[in-house]
Amino acid sequence: MRPKNQSSMSEFLLLGLPIRPEQQGMFFALFLGMYLTTVLGNLLIILLIRLDSRLHTPMYFFLSHLAFSDISFSSVTVPKMLMNMQTQHLSIPYVACISQMYFFIFFVCLDNFLLAVMAYDRYVAICQPLHYTTVMREELCILLVAGSWFFSCAHALLHTLLLSRLSFCADNTIPHFFCDLTALLKLICSDTSLNELVIFTEGGVFAFLPLCAILGSYIRIGATILGVPSIKRICKGLSTCGSHLLVVFLYYGTLAMIYFIPSSNNSKVKDIIASVIYTVVTPMLNPFIYSLRNRDMKLRHLLEKLCR
Repeated sequence: MRPKNQSSMSEFLLLGLPIRPEQQGMFFALFLGMYLTTVLGNLLIILLIRLDSRLHTPMYFFLSHLAFSDISFSSVTVPKMLMNMQTQHLSIPYVACISQMYFFIFFVCLDNFLLAVMAYDRYVAICQPLHYTTVMREELCILLVAGSWFFSCAHALLHTLLLSRLSFCADNTIPHFFCDLTALLKLICSDTSLNELVIFTEGGVFAFLPLCAILGSYIRIGATILGVPSIKRICKGLSTCGSHLLVVFLYYGTLAMIYFIPSSNNSKVKDIIASVIYTVVTPMLNPFIYSLRNRDMKLRHLLEKLCR
């Protein structure tokens, strides 16, 4: 096929989800309900943290940023997916597609960093409880969050700029429901070796360093809890870290299914299903996980605040 320069590629075609036409209405209602639950649930967490002075702590400061990131992350892909399902208008302009890819990478990376920061916060709270207030001071919390936003922005911008210099082939069909970087690279006719090198080096560092920080923090937490065997101490540790561990498992489990577990050409459906779980289900579950496992995040506290 004769390559086209990216400047002449006006739009892409998103094939969307592998759903039969007679099932479109049911899945549209399902995903719309899940998206609204994601937005409202995470907004309630942000609102509760803002209103309740008891929640003005480092852990909830990080959680509020994670909730905002989840709203944005889900909003990058789901509205376009729902519009395509409803209208069957599958095209997306070139600029919109590249922008969607940028923000998708940005919020994936931001979630990655915020989960690592929250793991470090739990490590200090359990392993160094007497020094918690001096270590997790306001300046450090702001610096950790600002650094997460900055490096996520730089990470996404790098991949976007590297992609923008390449030439696309005549085929503009993307077998996915959003503009994923790996899917776009398959449409490139020019040399993508630099892009692939950056993905495996810089991208690997940005993915695995936070994961190593999370694992290291919880190894130390486990060693501290088991160092003084006590049922009460173990239960307290689980109640403190259980919600975060569950979110980490959901996040990295689905991420590994999409990008790190080798797949054949016949497993595109599996990749799309994993992407749906990653972009729709996980952000929706986070508010339930944190609110159900943490007594400070119960809805009644929010209602009491709003009624005052």
